[in-house]
Amino acid sequence: MRGVHYRIEADAPIEDLEKVDREQIETEKRGIDTKIKKRIAKSTKDIFSKRTRNQISDAVILHLDGDRKYTQKSERYYNKMGLKAIVKNIPEYKQPQVIGNLIRKYNPDIVVITGHDGMIRNSGNYNDIYNYRNSRYFIKSVVEARKKANPNKDLVIFAGACQSFFEAIMASRS
Repeated sequence: MRGVHYRIEADAPIEDLEKVDREQIETEKRGIDTKIKKRIAKSTKDIFSKRTRNQISDAVILHLDGDRKYTQKSERYYNKMGLKAIVKNIPEYKQPQVIGNLIRKYNPDIVVITGHDGMIRNSGNYNDIYNYRNSRYFIKSVVEARKKANPNKDLVIFAGACQSFFEAIMASRS
């Protein structure tokens, strides 16, 4: 099962599901798009000072995502916000293999490494990286990104997904 509006990938018993018609889905999509547009307008006007807005709009963002729909959605919103973003649809397990070359190629200021994640059913141990679907790939990607980052420039890294093992991702070192 996959989220329509929000990034979620889950399994559920059939009796927990509710069938909805196309019209209801389209109405929900329009509502979500309206909320996002309002957030974009507010953040670009009220939250950031003009100076901060200019710094952000000058930054180069490299965004890798394991889900094609979210890759496309992210690219659309970066464009609406006037940000310089290179967005690549790369499956989570391949992200560590390509992140270094992409960082060398684009020399980004900000790297975003996202996709789907979550605990493997019935695994139980929250402190075991192998009990997560993709957290280990996010960790490897962060390590590779740090290795390949331009040493003369700060690199901001956002990594992980819903239900990721964030403590391990943040603690990752080369």
